[in-house]
This record gives sequence, C-alpha cells and structure tokens, in this order.
Amino acid sequence: MARLPLDNIRVLDLSRVLAGPLAAQMLGDLGADVIKVERPGSGDDARVFGAPYLTGTDGRPTRENAFYLSANRNKRSVTVNIAHSRGQEIVRALAAKADIVLENYKVGDLKRYGLDYDAVKALNPGVIYCSVTGYGQTGPYAAKPGYDAVFQGQCGLMSVTGLPDDKPGGGPMKVGPSIVDVLTGLNVSNAILAALYSRDANGGTGQHIDVALLDCGVAALSHYAQIHLTSGEVPVRRGTQGNGGMPSTLFPCADGAIMLTAGNDAQYVRLCEAVERPDLADHPLFRTNILRVENRDALTDTFDAIFRRRSVAVWLERLEAFGIPSGPINDIGQVFADPQVRHRGMAVPVAHPLAPDLSVIRSPLNFSQTPIRDYAPPPMLGEHTDGVLAAELGLDEAALQALRDDGVI
Repeated sequence: MARLPLDNIRVLDLSRVLAGPLAAQMLGDLGADVIKVERPGSGDDARVFGAPYLTGTDGRPTRENAFYLSANRNKRSVTVNIAHSRGQEIVRALAAKADIVLENYKVGDLKRYGLDYDAVKALNPGVIYCSVTGYGQTGPYAAKPGYDAVFQGQCGLMSVTGLPDDKPGGGPMKVGPSIVDVLTGLNVSNAILAALYSRDANGGTGQHIDVALLDCGVAALSHYAQIHLTSGEVPVRRGTQGNGGMPSTLFPCADGAIMLTAGNDAQYVRLCEAVERPDLADHPLFRTNILRVENRDALTDTFDAIFRRRSVAVWLERLEAFGIPSGPINDIGQVFADPQVRHRGMAVPVAHPLAPDLSVIRSPLNFSQTPIRDYAPPPMLGEHTDGVLAAELGLDEAALQALRDDGVI
C-alpha cells in the first residue's frame, strides 16, 4: 500500500474545542502522527460540552461525547499538566521532535509556560508553529476571547443569513453548525500544508502561522464581501434565495420542499418546460438572468405557486429529466440514508474500544495513489500517555508512575 501524503510528519496538537482539533484531524487523516495533549482529569473542553454521549457495550453512556468525537480521530491522546514545570519539560521535549505545533491558547498564554513560538523555535528551528485565536496575534481585539457564534455575528455572516426583517421570522440567523470553526480548521490545515511545502520543497525554514477566526469568517463571505467592496452596497438577507443564476431558492411543494437553481438562461428555459409553463421563458421580466435577478421576488412568487401543486417526488423526477440542478431538503438522518452518500461511504466504521459499532465522517478527500483507507477512533482521555512518553522520551514505568503521583500526567 502506498504511503499516505503526510507519512513521517509529526504534529503536536495543543488545541481544544473545534477549529484547531479539526485541522489536526485533517492532517491525521492524511497520515500525520498527531499527538494530542490534554489536561489530566478533564481533557479537551469539548469532552464536557454535553450530550449525546457514546453508548458503551453495556448500554450505558460513556464520557465520550459527539462533539469531541467529531474532531479527534486519527490522534493519540497524552495527558500532561502544562502548569507544572515538569509538564512543560515534557511538552517541550515532544515539541522538539515535531514538524508542526498547533495551539489555540489566548495570545501570550503559552509564553509563561515556555511553550510559545520563540521558545519552541529555539529547540526546533524547523518547526511550523500555528496559533489559532479569535482575533489574531495583533490588533485591538487580540486579547479578547470568543467562540464560533460570536464570530458568526461579528464577521457579518448572520447579517446575510435568515429571512428579511419584513418577513415572518425575519432577522439575523446563526448557521446551524459551528461554521466559522470549520472554515478556520480548513484554512489552518491549508496554511500548514503550504508551510510544509515551503520548508521541505522550496528550501524554506520553519515559521509561525497566525490564523484568526474573525479573519476566516470575513474571508468566507466571498462574493457577499466583494459586492460591498465593489459597490459600497451592504448585502441583505434573502432567506434561501441565491445570488447568481435565478431562480435559486427553496420551493414548498405539496408534501415538503425542494431546493433548485437555474444557473443560466438555457437552464431557465428548460425549467419553464419542466413545470409546463414555456410562456415564462419569454416573460418580459424574466427572459434574461439579469432581469431575473432584478425581479427575483416576482420570479420566486411565480414559481412558488407552481411548485405547491405537486409532490416533492414528482417535481424532482421532472427536474432531473430536464437537467435542472435540484434536490430535497434532507434532515441528517436522511442524509446518511441517501444512496449517493451511502455509495460515497461518508460514514465509516471505527474500532472504538467502548463502542465497536461507532461510525465517524470520513475525509472528503479521495486520492488515486494514496487513498485514505483506515481511521483510528478518537482516543479516550490519556489513552496513549504511557506509550508515547515511553517511546518518545524513554521514560520507564517507575518514572511514569512518579509523574502520575505528582499530578504531572
């Protein structure tokens, strides 16, 4: 079997909750050896975020909850108390052997433990050290804490998500998942891979990477942000309506709803044929996409009345026959029952010691020569402490027990 892309890359993951752990998980999926450092006793904050918890083979809840399980596969868990001087020595020794150190402590926190970039760089000049914070290492907000929901509001995402103020239920709306955390995780993994390439293929050196959740949220606004930068216009909330080819929105049907987008003029003509209203193709308000965007509300109302007359299944069959991009509004259970999702194997089993039937979401990356085939289950708290410290630092059983007695591990 071909080696995975990041085989022989070592990651020291000092991050907690979601953005940092997701990035480290992505690197672990690609073959990196990820050592996750957690607090003795309590571990990653995500472990105590509440139900649902994994049900063990005895039918009782365990301490492994879904939030933690979502972001920590393909890692080894080591418990170390970094507030203890001996714990700091252990983490520094592990950092000295790492290609990548990933942390999401408040700005300046790790300096007092001798685990900041400058301290680690002195031990390991080639290290790629990535700091993930809410607002970045510099600026007037650098010292402020924050979580995903705060950044969804502050970056502008909530201002363009949800129904308009004049509609029932109108107002700013948070995206369901912790999407700024997820986007930050993607940006972090991308930045780390670029830094690795710079170091190992372009004759570069190790470096410090500064990634902020607020920056990632602003960047993710993409064309919404560019609308403002181009014209000065402040984009508004439009519910489920899209911003490109029209119509693009959710349409209620007789027994549910569908989402569709007619992305260009040719697709719009076919849409009119699919709904048995070819006259709408030449409607003076709708004949070009520019006109359809300008008259989006009238267009939506017109097709809304049409789609309410038949069922989801009937409409999706007709839309598919005419080549119109469309699909159902699935709940998460329906997602994992969907034949395409099942075919793509998006849920993969992992051999968790407490629940042998546990599944996790697989990496969406598919490589022809270095496929990702195996997934190690998210580790239990401190599951690999003894093994990692014995193999990496040469500590014997007596030394490990002494550290445990002193509350270091």
